[in-house]
Amino acid sequence: TARPFAEWGELFPNASCVVSLVDRLVHNAEILTFKGQSWRLKEAQERAAKRAKERAARRRARRKRTPPPDPRPDPGPGTGP
Repeated sequence: TARPFAEWGELFPNASCVVSLVDRLVHNAEILTFKGQSWRLKEAQERAAKRAKERAARRRARRKRTPPPDPRPDPGPGTGP
């Protein structure tokens, strides 16, 4: 997860599970903290914006289509009410 260790309790319901998991992960590790926007988050937001734009374009295209012609035959002149 990209969340800080302090927030892992929100993801995992059992606190002892989180403690043992973090302990195993960081036992012989160097923890690096990066500042700035996440590339994964940035790309996910760009994909979502692109999909929203494509959906909007499809909706506009559907609205512009003319309805199909009426399949009922024209009764002709003089047959109205």
